[in-house]
Amino acid sequence: MSVKITHITCWSLPIPLLKPYFLRGGRTRIDALDSTLIRVDTDAGIVGWGEACPWGERYLPAHARGVRAGLATIAPDLIGESPLGLDHINRVMDAALPGHLYVKSGLDIACWDILGKVAGLPLWQLFGGDAAHPVEVNGSVSSMDPDEMAEALLACSARGVRTHSVKLGDQNPALDIDRIRAVDAVLPKGERITWDANRGWTPGVALQVLNATNTTHWAEQPCETVEECALVASRVRNPIMLDECLHSFDDHQRAWSLRAAQGVKIKPGRIGGLTRARQLRDFGLNVGWQMHIEGLGGCGLEHMAILHLASATPDSHRLASWPGDDLVDIEICNGTGARTINGVLTPNTTPGHGTTPDEAALGDPVAIYED
Repeated sequence: MSVKITHITCWSLPIPLLKPYFLRGGRTRIDALDSTLIRVDTDAGIVGWGEACPWGERYLPAHARGVRAGLATIAPDLIGESPLGLDHINRVMDAALPGHLYVKSGLDIACWDILGKVAGLPLWQLFGGDAAHPVEVNGSVSSMDPDEMAEALLACSARGVRTHSVKLGDQNPALDIDRIRAVDAVLPKGERITWDANRGWTPGVALQVLNATNTTHWAEQPCETVEECALVASRVRNPIMLDECLHSFDDHQRAWSLRAAQGVKIKPGRIGGLTRARQLRDFGLNVGWQMHIEGLGGCGLEHMAILHLASATPDSHRLASWPGDDLVDIEICNGTGARTINGVLTPNTTPGHGTTPDEAALGDPVAIYED
């Protein structure tokens, strides 16, 4: 079937958080998100939707205005191309704008949506899944006082969440040790934690904190670089999860060769979309990693698309997935976006990723690209 891209339309969607969210021991504060919704139209009348939503302005070298500026460079080069050749689409985007992978993620997701609709298949099936398997939610506890964090974890547990990402990364080791002890003391039986420093520690602080407690839960991104995390991994009992230091395939290969981690977080919004995420998921399967496959926030469209890849990943290698829906109060996708129900997320079964925003609620587009 011959299908060509004719129009690319973009909207800006402000998403305030219900309350401030703190990372790196409270040093990084996030109050709102700025999402970019992308619609890709084709000459066959088939439409694909994507979303790119960096987690605030200060978390990663990615920001919402950068998404829209990058789209102005990339989108004109995609007009007239077939959205069905995802590898080709990514080569065109890389030639138009080297790097800036977060800019390309929404376009890549929209093209996958079109491919699924043309094939008449949900994305989980295109990614090798045999059914729409539910995926556990990864709850998120921001950096606060130890007792407040313990209460926040119990609130997540009461909603059915059984896997918790607890944010550490303070420059004061004693405070993070107190946080670990307070949260671990109330953790219900059978539930699990990832202690997430969001690269906030130096190796010396990471060793002090992790070795001062008896916890053997996952420790995520303790330090800035792969090499620093590898040093920590060789000196603690905790399995190590890597996240923010992984952007490219080379980063993942280096992490494996240095034995820096036993698991990784794959975030398509950071690494360029579902095409690259699928490649990295398959690499993880081959080297024995366990993986969180998740989004970076937004209105639920991006995460529903990502959820298809998580669902198609074998149980032995799949951990949980974080949609961020407990932090925002927004409904743009007519009930089709990713939403937590009893601690799990389940992908749609309609062709593509199955999520369509209400265009009337989006208002006027900020840009339209066409021939």
